[in-house]
Amino acid sequence: MLARDAYPAIKQFIDGGWVDGDAGTSEQVLDPATAGVLSAYPHVGSGQLDRALTGVARSARSWRDTSPLHRSDIIRGAARLLRERVDHIAFAVSSEQGKPLHEARAEVHISADVIEWCAEEGRRTYGRVVPSGNDSRLMVTTEPVGPVAAFTPWNFPVLTVARKVGPALAAGCPIIVKAAEETPAGAVAVVSAFADAGAPPGVVNLVLGVPAEISEQVLTAGVVRKLSLTGSVGVGRTLSRLAAEHDIRTTMELGGNAPVIVEPDIDVEEVALRCATSKFRNAGQVCNSPSRFFVHAAVHDQFVAAVERFVRDIRLGAGTAAGTTMGPLANSRRVDYVRKALADALDRGARVVCGGGIPDGAGNFVEPTVLTEVTDSSIVFADEIFGPVMPIVRYHDLSDAIAHANATTYGLASFVFTDSLGNAHRVARDLEAGMVGINTTVVSRAEMPFGGIKASGHGFESGVEGVDVFLRRKAVLEHDPAVPGRGISH
Repeated sequence: MLARDAYPAIKQFIDGGWVDGDAGTSEQVLDPATAGVLSAYPHVGSGQLDRALTGVARSARSWRDTSPLHRSDIIRGAARLLRERVDHIAFAVSSEQGKPLHEARAEVHISADVIEWCAEEGRRTYGRVVPSGNDSRLMVTTEPVGPVAAFTPWNFPVLTVARKVGPALAAGCPIIVKAAEETPAGAVAVVSAFADAGAPPGVVNLVLGVPAEISEQVLTAGVVRKLSLTGSVGVGRTLSRLAAEHDIRTTMELGGNAPVIVEPDIDVEEVALRCATSKFRNAGQVCNSPSRFFVHAAVHDQFVAAVERFVRDIRLGAGTAAGTTMGPLANSRRVDYVRKALADALDRGARVVCGGGIPDGAGNFVEPTVLTEVTDSSIVFADEIFGPVMPIVRYHDLSDAIAHANATTYGLASFVFTDSLGNAHRVARDLEAGMVGINTTVVSRAEMPFGGIKASGHGFESGVEGVDVFLRRKAVLEHDPAVPGRGISH
């Protein structure tokens, strides 16, 4: 068993075995709190990608024909192993990604929940029988769509992999995971759990290397039948074009810029606490968390004051350090973008309530920041910041708030806080998003579909829908054998 405070060796998992990459190039994994090197590993080579493709192609039929009960046992075993290994997985993820240890532990447990849900749902991939005439039988059956390629990001290195491997295997599909090169330990942990739980060779593969080279080779080889991506809009559009050229089905989760509408008929202190807690989780690097806050004028000042008190109690530090409540951003690119967004907001008249600083020295730290008097055209409102910046604006009319909330290219999650059932239903109906939270900031549940509209992508993960995207339907029309004189059946 890996020691709790050790960063794991990073290798590729190809057709049932852990191997070093042989591309001739390599990747450093950096500690976002210190900029120190945690590990270095060789990239996957072209020949190794061919072996992974051969493995999923070879195992596709045998894994499809493995009984759902046996597949369920293996998948459930992977969830159990994740829970048993939670401490050292959490330490590795906190080290490479920056989130506090308690958040990393929660991510591992949530990932296990997702995988367990898939283990059970894979036993219920039912077809149906359609009523017909006496001399015919009409059926709709389900089949695995085939080999899957999955691409995952760095903000949730365990959960995003679990959301793809769990349902793919439950549906009967083998998978190649291309995980984020900057945060590979989370993906190694998930794949290790499935391998140790008994997944046959070829069924689960993990590759790490140059993203463009991997996607080009994997998606053009004529093997993959399904692509699942969690990533940026730009990457999603690029891979969607590549998939379309090779008749590959896609599921795209491409980020968000979630609005929050706060009505005046609520407990202001409690709602402010919930919103701020969610906003600054993972240093703001959460695609479905509240991002743009529309607060009714009657409670705006009280809401801002409550958020400010919360933020001033946040303890910034290394994710692995005791007492840290917010860690660094995962990489220096995010720091540069947040710096740019803050400067833009101030140029457009925004007021800094608290925070706004970027500490000198090593590490990707940004102070948790609260802004008011923010304009719609500001970067912090118009784009997905993926950082610890909380912009708050006041509104007077609910219709106006809904219109401003929808004035974005994104449509992943949205939220409303109100004591009015009528307003709750109205806002839930009118907000343009794949998910709506009413009096909650939590819209990610193992049993509920997770996905967006507009630039936020299409398709779902989690829930029944998260397994269904890895299945295809087949219509089977059966007639009695032809008998002379019986005529033609319809």
